[in-house]
Amino acid sequence: MFPNNPAIARPVASLATSKLIRNTYTLLSMTLLFSALSAGISMAVGFPPMHPLIVLGGYFGLLFLTTRLRNSAMGLVCVFALTGFMGLTLGPILSFYVHAFGNGSQLVMMAMGGTGIIFLGLSGYALSSQKDFSFMGGFLMVGILVAFLAGLGAMFFSVPALSLAVSAIFILLMSGLILYQTSAMIHGGETNYIMATVSLYVIIFNLFTSLLHLLGAFAGED
Repeated sequence: MFPNNPAIARPVASLATSKLIRNTYTLLSMTLLFSALSAGISMAVGFPPMHPLIVLGGYFGLLFLTTRLRNSAMGLVCVFALTGFMGLTLGPILSFYVHAFGNGSQLVMMAMGGTGIIFLGLSGYALSSQKDFSFMGGFLMVGILVAFLAGLGAMFFSVPALSLAVSAIFILLMSGLILYQTSAMIHGGETNYIMATVSLYVIIFNLFTSLLHLLGAFAGED
């Protein structure tokens, strides 16, 4: 009856935002647990490392399906397929660190703890401050593209120093993305909880693996 009444629009928007955030973090928690289970199974059975091209193909293929089906129940299936697949690829990486270092288990736990602190701290700040970080979008996208290409170069040409630099840059970029993605949920830039979950999961995955790589280097691997 009063479609242009701001007093009515604000509570409706607030309820929608609260529901989006609640659904996103609930699904994110479930996918992280499922991914951890997949990684544990991968470690237990000695799942071998996948070729990087297979990992990229599987990731982008499942991401494409998730995006296409994001407004249906099958979108949820795709989310768990994607995060489960990423868990399987993480298992061999964790196995390497656990067996290659005398304190490998501690390194993994430190990376997990650091990831949790960074994610909870930055997302909590974005939620409590209600600041709009959408201005960071262009810079972050360019930075991620450049870092991704540099990472591929470091991997194929075996340049350890460049690989470490890419990991450090990724930590900074993922930290910025936490602020950006959380802000997008608050201010209407992201309205689909499935896609918000995927974005936050990928951020956490990249943040964790980058921290683990740096910790391994400081422990003497590189």
